[in-house]
Amino acid sequence: MVRSRKVTVSTDGHGHTAGWAETGLAAPAMPADDSAAAFFDIDNTMMQGASIYWFARGLAARNHFTAVDLARFGWQQLRFRVLATEHAGDMSRAKEAALAFVRGWRVDDVEHLAEEIFDELMAPRIWAGTRRLAQHHLNSGQRVWLVSAAPVEIGRVIAARLGLTGAIGTVAEIVDGAYTGRLVGDVMHGPAKAEAVTQLAAVEGLELARCAAYSDSCNDLPLLSAVGRAVAVNPDGALLREARDRGWEVRDFRTGRRAVRIAVPSTAAAGLLAGAVTAGLALHRRRRPT
Repeated sequence: MVRSRKVTVSTDGHGHTAGWAETGLAAPAMPADDSAAAFFDIDNTMMQGASIYWFARGLAARNHFTAVDLARFGWQQLRFRVLATEHAGDMSRAKEAALAFVRGWRVDDVEHLAEEIFDELMAPRIWAGTRRLAQHHLNSGQRVWLVSAAPVEIGRVIAARLGLTGAIGTVAEIVDGAYTGRLVGDVMHGPAKAEAVTQLAAVEGLELARCAAYSDSCNDLPLLSAVGRAVAVNPDGALLREARDRGWEVRDFRTGRRAVRIAVPSTAAAGLLAGAVTAGLALHRRRRPT
């Protein structure tokens, strides 16, 4: 039996976020606002760098990757990002490679690893400013979803750890509790994000004109254009120009040299992925028996 999921929502069944005591966050200060919500991209918007990069780093530290595996994964991800940006609509080969690295893995194992790796590597890299923006929506009684090309399981863990409503992400095919290495539907990228949010709004009774979206990348222009309030967070050059032209709000939580280092080009992310491969090789060498 194949199980798939595009949207993971942690609610109490009435549209209200659950688990406030577990997350240690304050409950919403106002009654639920059922027609408004906020949608946050993850990579370079909610978090410094890419979540899949930190996940791969965590796996490498646990010896789940060899140096060759990590290098191959880095190349596949680089190729996917280039195709996703420059050849929209012609991504079949990239789609096949996007999640091939988890083929045969148990879903429960991946989710457990994602929780560990979030606590170790991702949590310290959550942008405090973006987190405050999300909390403001929660305190206003609104729901908050993460929307990312990352695997939905990773998005779900991040959302749960931050006390958010849920996550929309790329869906991997699952058979008998294990990943097949294939995708269900499209990668959650570009226009697919806007389509998913539009579908969610219809199901949840949201008015997109009252919703907000936050992203760092020009690839998310369809998502940002679909809502009433678009905010460019740590924007790349193309999104910054677009935001200025359209009069969108801009929030930049980077400073100085740090900003240059973290602002990865959205068209290729070559520096980020090279860093992932380099780090993986270094870990592999350090842990190799002598």
